Formats: sequence, structure tokens, C-alpha cells
Amino acid sequence: MILKKLFGPKQEVISAEKIYQSVVSQARTPQFYLEVAVPDTIDGRYEMIALHCFLVLRRLKKSGSKFQTLSQEVFDLMFQDMDQSLREIGVGDLAVGKRIKKMAEVFYGRIIAYEEALEGGEETLEAALERNHYGTLEVAPQPEILTRMADYVRENDAFLAAIDDAKLEIGEVSFSSLQ
Repeated sequence: MILKKLFGPKQEVISAEKIYQSVVSQARTPQFYLEVAVPDTIDGRYEMIALHCFLVLRRLKKSGSKFQTLSQEVFDLMFQDMDQSLREIGVGDLAVGKRIKKMAEVFYGRIIAYEEALEGGEETLEAALERNHYGTLEVAPQPEILTRMADYVRENDAFLAAIDDAKLEIGEVSFSSLQ
């Protein structure tokens, strides 16, 4: 038991795995693909995971440096998953690194855009979602869809903010449903 405690995975790793599983599970909810025009493509699935990871990382950041390691673990898991997914669809070893680097740049861009929009920046959340989340669509979604998705993001930002730090420490994260 002592050896397991000494050499077993750290609690942050275990918690990050649970959190990332919650993120992926929520991102795969069929309602997003059927009701709010998220394309059921590799890009669309990536956008859903990125959006939910952003919300979780934003929540962890609100607790200060306490969850810095946990945040990094969640981020690392996301990109390990992306790396594995790219390899599974046949992307060659030499190209995987370049694609992961591009995906990380895209993710950082979304973090800035969504963060500023949620904090009342110049760009509305609806506009940020249209430009980023739905950026691969040839035809922009209807305004009511953008509003519905923006409301979902705002609701989950508040929902996650209400989760107790003790639950986050053990990786317990949940999301509200799309209304």
C-alpha cells in the first residue's frame, strides 16, 4: 500500500483523467450535432472538446495557483488524446507534431477569444463562437443557434464556477445540458 502510494499515479493525474473523461463525454452529446449545427466531423468534435476544456480550465484558473498542476494535466491529456486520434486516422508520424502544434495554437486563440467575450470584451460570445467554433462551416449558423450555444457556454461557465474545489480535487466535474 505504501509502495503504491509512493509510486502510483499522483492524485492530479487521476483527477485530470476523470475531468478529461467528463469533457469528452459532454463533447460527444448528440444534441450538439443534431440541434446546434456543430458539424459531426473531426473539426467539429475537436471544437467541442476544446470548448469544454476551455470551460474547465477557466474554472480551475479561478481557484488561483491551487489547480495549476491539475490544469496542466488536463491540457496535456487533451493533446495526448489529439495525438493518438491523429495517428488512428492515419496521419504520419512526421506530420502529427506539426498538426498538434497547429491545434494548440488554435486552442490558445479560442481561449483568448472566449475568455474576452465572457468578460464583456468588444466581441460578443456569439461572434467569437461563429468565428471560431463554427469557423469551418461554409454557411454561418442561424443567429438563434449562435445565441443558444452562447447561452450554453455562459450557463456552464456559471455552473462550473459553483462546483466546490474539493470536488475538483478529486476530478468530479459535470456540465449542465444544452437548453
